[in-house]
Amino acid sequence: MQNILFFGDSITAGYGLANPTTESFPALIQQKIQLEHLPYKVTNGGLSGDTSSGGLSRLDHWLRQPADVFVLELGLNDIIRGLPNSSTHHNLEKILQKVSLKYPSCQLVILGVEVPLFSSAEKIEEFRKIFRALATAHGAVFVPSLLEGVVGVKHHILKDGLHPSDKGHQVIAETVWAVLKPLLAPQLHKL
Repeated sequence: MQNILFFGDSITAGYGLANPTTESFPALIQQKIQLEHLPYKVTNGGLSGDTSSGGLSRLDHWLRQPADVFVLELGLNDIIRGLPNSSTHHNLEKILQKVSLKYPSCQLVILGVEVPLFSSAEKIEEFRKIFRALATAHGAVFVPSLLEGVVGVKHHILKDGLHPSDKGHQVIAETVWAVLKPLLAPQLHKL
């Protein structure tokens, strides 16, 4: 059995869901894996309210178990709190470096997030570019917009306007599964 670690903030954690252990997008990915009979176990390392620096500080705990696939979803709370994009980039870079150093064969997946207008258009555009740049630098699989089809869709977002509903998590799971499945299925031939 191989391990997939989803590492993120409230979106990964399933904030606001009635049952995050079954309704969050990582849980839905685990259900898809089981339906496909793939030898992977999902671990949800999401923490509501987490920033990139918080993620960096708690990463070692999560890397105690081997990671064959590492899915990174962090940074939105940084821009909401007005933290500099340079520190977000630095922290996410360090996270990816630590994962690759500890598990060199680990496949990296970076989930980019679209940002509501919390800041200037220039800062937001700079923020969006962080994820693509990191994916390119680390040879990671890249999902440009994790929340595509969720933000602005009434039943896909909670009343706070930020967090996905259970239906939103279903949309996210489909988006992520589209890039994860091709990474996981070839592994069957190596077993």
